[in-house]
Amino acid sequence: MNTRSPRAPAPTFDTGHFRQALGQFATGVTVITTRLADGSFRGLTASSFNSVSLTPPLVLWSLGTSANSMPIFSGNSHYVINVLAADQAHLAKVFSTRGDYPWDTVPYELSRTGQPILTGACAWFECHNRSRYPEGDHVIFVGEVEHCEFIPRPPLIFHGGQFHSLA
Repeated sequence: MNTRSPRAPAPTFDTGHFRQALGQFATGVTVITTRLADGSFRGLTASSFNSVSLTPPLVLWSLGTSANSMPIFSGNSHYVINVLAADQAHLAKVFSTRGDYPWDTVPYELSRTGQPILTGACAWFECHNRSRYPEGDHVIFVGEVEHCEFIPRPPLIFHGGQFHSLA
């Protein structure tokens, strides 16, 4: 199967216009978490989450190539994708900033592989870091889900550059 097509013509719009158009697509909000070799944790907010396959159970998310956490997520064997609930916008904001994250104020539990699971998330997916695909200015991570749980709750939604709930 051919997985590459000839390149598209140069776009007739700028990146700001493209970002605004993308913002019209409502997405859920996730925080991807992992444990570092020294035992500390790292997390980041991502709205680029999607299912890939039921058999085997695969999901994907993407991370900018210039992200300071790229070496961490590229090199770790496992991570957890936490789907945030409507009342967790504060967590999305905390994990969207660069720097040290306040794990002493964020409630969490540990997965069977020692990854942090955010308390109150609608769902979480513990993933083996199966593969990575560089595309444009991002890397697409494909995770093989080893365990997942969910609690039916209203989700946090991101649309037009703002957080919303379905209520």
